[in-house]
Amino acid sequence: MKLIVGLGNPGKRYQATRHNVGFLVIDELARQNRIALDEERCGALVGEWRCGGTLLVLAKPQSFMNRSGMAVKDLLDHYQVTADDLVVVFDDLDLPFGRIRIRPRGGAAGHRGILSIQEHLPDAPFCRVRVGIGRPPEGMEATDYVLEPFNAAEQDGLREVIERAAASVECILDEGVERAMNRFNRAP
Repeated sequence: MKLIVGLGNPGKRYQATRHNVGFLVIDELARQNRIALDEERCGALVGEWRCGGTLLVLAKPQSFMNRSGMAVKDLLDHYQVTADDLVVVFDDLDLPFGRIRIRPRGGAAGHRGILSIQEHLPDAPFCRVRVGIGRPPEGMEATDYVLEPFNAAEQDGLREVIERAAASVECILDEGVERAMNRFNRAP
């Protein structure tokens, strides 16, 4: 069993913001696999399917970003799996727009959603798929930047970025983290 969680903020106001890249990737995986994310479980919208006998669960926590950890922990408990079976997809300010960086474990680098997960799963190694959103312009606070919609130039490439991030998750599931890192951690 694998649990794939995309981090974001619920509600229309945040739907198309940089901070919701994780949700966008989960939506793309759901679209590609014809999965409805319409069941609420453990504080998250979830969709399930089987692939080669393995249960795969997509999830979008419905608490705000900085409280995502409780839903993730509750989902792991519900499905009776460990963090080794968890893949988390989220935005990253420290990567240029469109870059993808996969890591089998690591720190939060100030990301509040990851900090929340680490609070609820201390010392638990889980796979991370970081999707670059770039740095804010000079004089803009990071908290404001992540809650803004993508600009026109980013919008032009966003579909490709989301599809590539979704492909990286599928590669993790099909071929393992190491192969996915080798394939997707390079610049496109």
